[in-house]
Amino acid sequence: MKQESRSTKFGKYGGQFVPEVLMPALEELTEQYEKHKDDPAFNEELNYYLRDFAGRPSALYHAKRLSKEYGIKIYLKREDLIHGGAHKLNNTLGQALLTKYMGKERIIAETGAGQHGTACAMAGAAFGIRTEVYMGAKDTVRQRMNVYRMELMGAKVIPVKSGSQTLKDAINEAMRDWVTNVETTHYMLGSVVGPHPYPAMVRDFQSVIGKETRTQMMEREGRLPDSIVACTGGGSNAMGIFYPFLEEDVDLFSVEAGGNGLKTTEKEALHSASLCAGQEGVLHGARTKVLQNKYGQILESSSIAAGLDYAGVGPELAYLADIGRIMPCYSLDSEALEAFHDLCRFEGIIPALESSHAIAYVKKAAASGELGDVTVINISGRGDKDLETVLGVKQ
Repeated sequence: MKQESRSTKFGKYGGQFVPEVLMPALEELTEQYEKHKDDPAFNEELNYYLRDFAGRPSALYHAKRLSKEYGIKIYLKREDLIHGGAHKLNNTLGQALLTKYMGKERIIAETGAGQHGTACAMAGAAFGIRTEVYMGAKDTVRQRMNVYRMELMGAKVIPVKSGSQTLKDAINEAMRDWVTNVETTHYMLGSVVGPHPYPAMVRDFQSVIGKETRTQMMEREGRLPDSIVACTGGGSNAMGIFYPFLEEDVDLFSVEAGGNGLKTTEKEALHSASLCAGQEGVLHGARTKVLQNKYGQILESSSIAAGLDYAGVGPELAYLADIGRIMPCYSLDSEALEAFHDLCRFEGIIPALESSHAIAYVKKAAASGELGDVTVINISGRGDKDLETVLGVKQ
């Protein structure tokens, strides 16, 4: 294993803890991204796909009935309206275009809830690039409609039956594939995790969310919101909306999955909350906050939301939590389910269970005043994919 000698970008977090064989691929990716990220031709083509294929800009919606119910003015950043039903397409279009510029002929990816895999399949089809997606065997069952969507668009879905059979294991298998096929294959990581340059690159592609939110809030309110709330697994939707506000006087709340709502102790409730309860460690090529035991073994996470079922978090979020710029918090499964039904009933919007964790935190925090008078919730995805899960839960 090797860590790149260059300094990490996020304090003590980040780096490149990868096998030596992957260093040339990471160096090539870093070089190509730095070359193209400010290139007018690259960005013109990317903006075309974001606008005409993905449907950007996404709406900023004043949820009047939910605001009345929760006692705070709430805006929803509607990433659920993006083609494919989630924010994931922002990143996959950027990486697919970069794959094209690099001359690679194959994309591999991992997925948990299936939204990133679906977005990879969409981008691969749009650019004519062969796409294969690793997915935990458990997730292929609870997200079978997304498996079918990926296959409809020509992607091959590979179930991973090792370990906990969830997102962590899918990433492991995708990285093993990449080691074997670095010359022809680009690994399309789906979140702000992994070795440099992925955390910064994915954040940059997702920051279109926050940039639009700034403009839209100034148009609606003539000022920025008091707070922004986003669910956090790996953290791409959170960093996407947070990043353009880091230098502003806006409170940022990063809501993780607290797991089983029937648990009674805080330690048990924080079973999937890496920012709240994780310890410094190395996971999937980067130093970050990780759920691990005293021997450094990675713990299995637990969440009703497949996209939050991850034992780590992006290194930049870990750094921002350490310096106090973001507020780590969590919602339980039961709270997320209640918030899911709230948004359905009061606004006619079916949110992803991941996004429901952010709504749930607003519900319980609004009365305390910590969110201020105006808040924005990033609705990172729609809940069609979660209906079977919700139907299977006794209310």
